[in-house]
Amino acid sequence: MNSDTTGQPGAEQPLPSSSSSRLHRVQIWETPLLRYGSSVLEAFAWEEVMCRRVGEGHLPVAHIWRHPDAFVAGLRDRRLPKAVEAMDGMRTQGTAVCVRPSGGAAVPLHPGVVNISLILPNPARAINIHDDFREMAALIAESLTPWSNQAQTGEIEGAFCPGDYDVSVGGLKFCGIAQRRQAKAYIITAFIIVEGHGDKLAADVRRFYQHAADGLQEGYPDVRPGTMASLQELAGVPSAAAYTASLVRTLRNRYPMAETGRVLSVDREAVRQTAEQMKLRYD
Repeated sequence: MNSDTTGQPGAEQPLPSSSSSRLHRVQIWETPLLRYGSSVLEAFAWEEVMCRRVGEGHLPVAHIWRHPDAFVAGLRDRRLPKAVEAMDGMRTQGTAVCVRPSGGAAVPLHPGVVNISLILPNPARAINIHDDFREMAALIAESLTPWSNQAQTGEIEGAFCPGDYDVSVGGLKFCGIAQRRQAKAYIITAFIIVEGHGDKLAADVRRFYQHAADGLQEGYPDVRPGTMASLQELAGVPSAAAYTASLVRTLRNRYPMAETGRVLSVDREAVRQTAEQMKLRYD
């Protein structure tokens, strides 16, 4: 996943294990693993509603969630000639499918893929996306340090959902970062492949593009084998739960006033209506 705002492609650099943040307080919220067959679009709708609340003065939010079987296409993917047919084909096999409103391209989800979003205020309507992408990449790399300190940032050619802020180990991508803006707040979001086989996920995305492109030779990522891997494969991370626990510890270290105790309640009807609006607009 990436932003429509680009940096320096291929500028692979080591990530610091820690850095200062302009945030002092953040509320950490982990959604339980969603059910098979549940809408993946509702996770994005929940964040859209929460983003509006952050823009109205709610604490910034770090949202962590997973889906058991989903495929999330990008806005540009949706424009491919047979994108609708390709997505419908996955739905008939029981996979939840949606087009997300943030930047980037197609990403498959399963229980071993951890999603994290930082939902941040933007009262002055002036943000530096590059700083926030670096902050997210450093957060993800720091959370990996119990197992590896080799995380780097820079586009990995041939990986799915390519971007300037791909996070990788040994030249293999395990994380991508994207952004979504509203008027008074915005979302920096990332997927982190913790469990499973990166090549299998890449093959799933490649099949989608082969179907959706209908013979086109350009306009979508050229996804190749040997470019993606899970943290299980790269660093021996035992499970999504173990990485998530490290992610929460890192958030609490970076934001000492982080809150985890209060339940984040968002109006269910507002989420449902937002999901319907997003489906009409993007799907």
